[in-house]
Amino acid sequence: MTKIIDGKAISAQIKEELKEKVAKLKTEGIEVTLAVIQVGCDPASSVYVRNKKRACEEIGIRSLAFELEEDTTERELLNLVEELNGRDDVNGILVQLPLPGHIEEEKVLNAIHPSKDVDGFHPQNVGALCIGKAGFVSCTPAGIIQLLKRSGVEIAGKECVVVGRSNIVGKPMALLLLRENATVTVAHSRTIDLREVTKRADILVVAVGKPKMITAEYVKDGAVVIDVGIHRNENNKLCGDVDYDDVAQKCSAITPVPGGVGPMTIAMLMNNCVESVSLQRRQ
Repeated sequence: MTKIIDGKAISAQIKEELKEKVAKLKTEGIEVTLAVIQVGCDPASSVYVRNKKRACEEIGIRSLAFELEEDTTERELLNLVEELNGRDDVNGILVQLPLPGHIEEEKVLNAIHPSKDVDGFHPQNVGALCIGKAGFVSCTPAGIIQLLKRSGVEIAGKECVVVGRSNIVGKPMALLLLRENATVTVAHSRTIDLREVTKRADILVVAVGKPKMITAEYVKDGAVVIDVGIHRNENNKLCGDVDYDDVAQKCSAITPVPGGVGPMTIAMLMNNCVESVSLQRRQ
């Protein structure tokens, strides 16, 4: 019978562990603090920011909210990031994306000090991941590794296929699986005969951005399938990049949408906030 990998339950478990760590740090006089910057009032961004603040509250992390007007200049935003970089009472800095068109996202993300870059997007943190050094890891791929490990899925020695090569999910996901001693293939829109490639996978991670693209014919019998996508179908119901009903009959374990990978992203962001304390101590 197919195992449903419950991201809600696993993220709740991680949050409980973090709660204890945060409480312990408080006894040492350290209050873990996350600064969240939002420019403009994009409705989806506002929901994400609200969820991040709620998770901070749940765990005992102090959150500082900086809600800036849509017409905030790039220079004003960079000045705020610089100020937060210099504050000893701020451990993590998160700039909610997307930013308005007149602001260059890359410039802003690169301005966050690597030791406060809890999203794991700074080139220094990406480079650290490549060579196996300490640093922050992008939250969604880090969450997927936790989903697999805490569900009893063996990664070492397995053939893994990652569909998607984005800087936020696909590439770091491949590197993390390599770190766990998997054999990894990265497939993408230019892959010839994608079906044949994905059917080799013991663990298939799909982050392609196309609703229900992966059907049963793309999946090997008994594979573990991780669905990173999130979309609304024609009936306004949430669905993923994987055709869940079709694929669930064929695989040994699968993540649902919603309730699979999604909750893990915020749990790992909270984990990065807590880890920032020891990372900053070492500097």
